[in-house]
Amino acid sequence: MKKLLSALLIVMMCLALAACGTDEPADAGHEDPAEPKGTLLMATTTSTDNTGLLDYLAPIFAEDTGWTLEWSSVGTGEALAMGQNGDVDIVLVHSKASEEEFVAGGYGVERVPVMYNDFIIVGPEAEDTYGDDVESCLRAVADGQLPFVSRGDDSGTDKKEKKLWPAYEIDPAQNPNYIESGQGMGATITMADEQQAYCLTDRGTWLANKMNADLEIELNIVCQGAKDLLNQYGVIAVNPEMYEDTNIEAANAFIEWICSEEIQTLIGQFGVEEYGQALFTPNAGAEA
Repeated sequence: MKKLLSALLIVMMCLALAACGTDEPADAGHEDPAEPKGTLLMATTTSTDNTGLLDYLAPIFAEDTGWTLEWSSVGTGEALAMGQNGDVDIVLVHSKASEEEFVAGGYGVERVPVMYNDFIIVGPEAEDTYGDDVESCLRAVADGQLPFVSRGDDSGTDKKEKKLWPAYEIDPAQNPNYIESGQGMGATITMADEQQAYCLTDRGTWLANKMNADLEIELNIVCQGAKDLLNQYGVIAVNPEMYEDTNIEAANAFIEWICSEEIQTLIGQFGVEEYGQALFTPNAGAEA
């Protein structure tokens, strides 16, 4: 009898302890993932892809909203052309003048600033050789006919570079060692490194490549920090009045989502652990 009572007592104690741990559901405090709704097609730049930002954000977007994000990574010019042709629902790019022209032409609903980083000039010289003096850096390249690799692909980076030379009354075409890669940013950095050449790049893609031990990039940042090297990103929903099949519901959901305080915080944290600094600075609704 004593053994039976002892066994019953142990069972009752176990049940009591189990009850203490079931006051609330195991997943309390966690929202269930949203029901799948469909696909959002995006055209974006190589930098948002090469840095891994979209790979990081896409699963969170799907869980929060139910929309699956699929993107094509191209230069800004081509991304806007895809929007202009109605091939995508939304564009995420970085060339303000071209973005405003896209909206003014009726192809986009509204340009919304999302985040920024900056452009830098990398080359075979010592770190910060030219500080923030862009003119001295580009003039040294031109006067010395030093190798310079341009993307030459009508991307946001290419558009920026093509504006810098004439700003200092320099014609890069006079340099026989000025070449165009016709490729994305990562490939252009690799080409410049192989040729010990200079190139303009966004900081995010540079860090992702420089910190990749497999690439063994030897170039350094030789010019950075100038105000005219800021690199603002904007997101634009393709106008449903122009293309009735555009998924404006998903596009609007993405814009609201990426501009939310929670996701802006995540963007500001992206890259810190791996690279020691954020790859993008969030600034939804405002210009840098």
